[in-house]
Amino acid sequence: MYGKIDLIIGKECFFDRKSGWKMKPISLKNVDITGGFWKQKQDLVRTVTADSVYKRFYDTGRVTALKCNWKEGMPNQPHVFWDSDVVKWIEGVAYILEKGPAPELEAKADAMIEDIAQNQWEDGYFNTYFITVEPERRFQVQDWHELYCAGHMIEAAIAYKHATGKDKLLKCAIKYADLIDRVFRVEQSAGFMTPGHEEIELALVKLYRETGEKRYLQLALFFIDMRGRNDKDDRRLYNKNFQAHLPVREQRTAEGHAVRCMYLFSGVADVALETGDKELLDVCHAIFDNAVNRRMYITGGLGADRSEEGFTIDYDLPNATAYAETCAAIGLAFFAHRMQRFENRSIYGDIIEKVIYNGILSGLSLDGKAFFYENPLEIIPKEAKPPEIHYAKPQRSEVFWCSCCPPNIVRFIPDLGEYIYGVEDNTIFVDQFMSSKASVKLPSGYAEISQETNYPFEGTVKITYHGSPAQVAVRIPAWYDGNEYVTKDGYAYYPVEDGSVLEFNFPMNVKLMEANAKVWQDTGCCAVMCGPLVYCMESVDNGSYLRRIRILEDGKFERKMDEELGLPAIYADGLRREMEENAPLYAPKKNQDVPVKVKLIPYFAFANREESEMLVWALVK
Repeated sequence: MYGKIDLIIGKECFFDRKSGWKMKPISLKNVDITGGFWKQKQDLVRTVTADSVYKRFYDTGRVTALKCNWKEGMPNQPHVFWDSDVVKWIEGVAYILEKGPAPELEAKADAMIEDIAQNQWEDGYFNTYFITVEPERRFQVQDWHELYCAGHMIEAAIAYKHATGKDKLLKCAIKYADLIDRVFRVEQSAGFMTPGHEEIELALVKLYRETGEKRYLQLALFFIDMRGRNDKDDRRLYNKNFQAHLPVREQRTAEGHAVRCMYLFSGVADVALETGDKELLDVCHAIFDNAVNRRMYITGGLGADRSEEGFTIDYDLPNATAYAETCAAIGLAFFAHRMQRFENRSIYGDIIEKVIYNGILSGLSLDGKAFFYENPLEIIPKEAKPPEIHYAKPQRSEVFWCSCCPPNIVRFIPDLGEYIYGVEDNTIFVDQFMSSKASVKLPSGYAEISQETNYPFEGTVKITYHGSPAQVAVRIPAWYDGNEYVTKDGYAYYPVEDGSVLEFNFPMNVKLMEANAKVWQDTGCCAVMCGPLVYCMESVDNGSYLRRIRILEDGKFERKMDEELGLPAIYADGLRREMEENAPLYAPKKNQDVPVKVKLIPYFAFANREESEMLVWALVK
């Protein structure tokens, strides 16, 4: 029988349950980002982004929908996924409050939580759409996001309790989770068996950890093991897009909707971690390997196909039509962060670094007010776009009809401190380079560790340790090609004592990166990287029709500060093919190349000026 925790416990396990997982992250409560690049981004989210998103959610009716007083004929009819948007925003506010007061944001969150508590049904049910629009269809339509919304409510409730001590939302979430457990696992009386949009699985594990209530872990495992193997679910959803094409334990490739896939296997990893189920761990390894080594963009973006918002086949990575949803990149960070708990290998920190500096951060404008849902690697000229093919918007928007990405940014960036350090026994792992400080209790005693760095624009990192004798393991970035550090699985290990200082210098040289030859879309092209940052060209700097430009592989590369963007730009020697206004469609080849200085900016900063073409994979000579 599937979904039984007591049976799973008897299976082959990969760790000693008495000692727990391999590497445990140092929690947000004990980590402060103290300066530099990410402190600026966190301050931006605190002072600008969070309130901007709230205002857009208020204007569109998402906030007032929580009052559950919508009637036919009124504007802003609630949608099935609106609840997830607002509770993700509450979760983001919780992480902001964890690090300091924000009374206006807290008051707004409290008011929203009060509306949820006042309008939750007696049996625990809460979803603004089904309460006000179609109450008779609750738990009847698999892909209408009820359990997805419930999962996000659980996550928000736990985070808000930790940050503020207030448990009103947590009580609501527990009451709702108890109803879901009874209806789906115990009675099996709902119209379907598993969520259409995964997310509740990982949330239930969080609730289990918070409360110690075993039923929530049991329910998470139930949803995982019922997926793709029961006849009650909507057969239309039995396809790769919903990860229901095979039972989860038989899956080995990242398929379908990229966000759903990353959320699902984040939950699978969580369950594997709690139960010691080696079979589920093997699935996670296979999915992670396939996603990052065959189906991931150089920016960390996931999802090549707009129609499915997700994966296609290995090495199919088109640039201009790339979907690469911001939420999918965030989901990949979630998945990598969980895999990091199983084994001390730097690949997970490398992937997290790639996505936070490129595929996630590109989803937020430099002023903190606008967002990308899709993150393409090329924006082509207006006149070159066939009307029947979808291309991503060339400019960010403050809100979308499907507005999952803005609140995901609001909750991810304030929580970034939890991704910096990990601990196993008497070893502290430094996984991300950010000016920060952290405190942790080791078996040998209390310890503090701090970093000073101007990463990602400079590669010098100073690490200071205070505490009893211990060991510090520092991730050596995958992009760094020096050989002076002795590493084990990508980490350099150092014994430390009170007052120890470790200094690192990772020279940030400009590199031309090429794709695997199987990625035919990038044949003859290179992407420019410096440190962890992917760079791109924009026509606002280089003129129209960017594919006229070829970068000289043996030319000079220079980094200089761009005053307009406040970011370092790269200037490269190149050639540009001249354009003749009335040239024939075809003609004998002529030498029409003229020398040019090519300007490239960090990928995350594209589309922050006037509407412009953009290109990551450039022609080289």
